[in-house]
Amino acid sequence: MSLPSQCCEVAQPTPGLLSMARHSRLQTQVLALFRQLLRAAQHKPGFRPTIQAEFRRNARLPKSDVMHIEYLYRRGLRQLEQLRDHNTKQLGAFVKTREQS
Repeated sequence: MSLPSQCCEVAQPTPGLLSMARHSRLQTQVLALFRQLLRAAQHKPGFRPTIQAEFRRNARLPKSDVMHIEYLYRRGLRQLEQLRDHNTKQLGAFVKTREQS
């Protein structure tokens, strides 16, 4: 018994659809924060490279480290508020230095 060729056809996925992975809610929030920070930094010289470097450095965090990612997200929200303030001229950061013995 032969089956018609139409019943056994497999639908081909749309090109590009497989490469578009769905992001978790936290990933979506972080990406939105990144875009908001870049928009807020448009009119303040020197902020964009700092923002990009910070996100690149933290992009190496494992996805399973949710607590640390959420902490950094909340910290980014506070920095966004500061950046949107018209009185802000620069963002400070604490840097951990090596102790000299």
